[in-house]
Amino acid sequence: MRARVIAAFIAGLSVTSLAGAQTVGSTLEGNVIAIEDGDTLTLLDGSFQKYRLRLSDIDAPEAQHGKARPGQPFNERSKQNLAKMCFGVTATALITDMDTRYGRPVARIRCKGQDANLEQVKAGLAWFNTKYSHDQVMKAAEVSAREARMGLWADPDPVPPWEWRRTRWSN
Repeated sequence: MRARVIAAFIAGLSVTSLAGAQTVGSTLEGNVIAIEDGDTLTLLDGSFQKYRLRLSDIDAPEAQHGKARPGQPFNERSKQNLAKMCFGVTATALITDMDTRYGRPVARIRCKGQDANLEQVKAGLAWFNTKYSHDQVMKAAEVSAREARMGLWADPDPVPPWEWRRTRWSN
């Protein structure tokens, strides 16, 4: 019963905006309580504040958004891989930018001592986003995953998420 009350309390907390509370270069630490997709998670800090975080440097296959917006191939595998690394564990997030469109911080995430952002690319379950990053380690990880035909690279013609959104979700 007590666990249900605590879970209900945590679920009822609103996701906190970082405006004024955190800045680029700051670090958050907390428990990962939700995985939205392969590049977005929610962290609950020690003050019971929730932070919805976007993983920096990567773009994972798009999840389904209602009936009108179907999900992209490999979206579930990407989400599951991030969950396997991070869900229910303590994570550290280094805030690298703010996503003003969705009002969320962009961060490099470490779970169980691993760079979750890099691991998503190594597994072939996210693209290295060259539009927003010049990280050569991340770039090399994508090249290796492509050559090994890992994850989404097993598809003969994978569509990057930014193209998927533009061609399938534009109104």
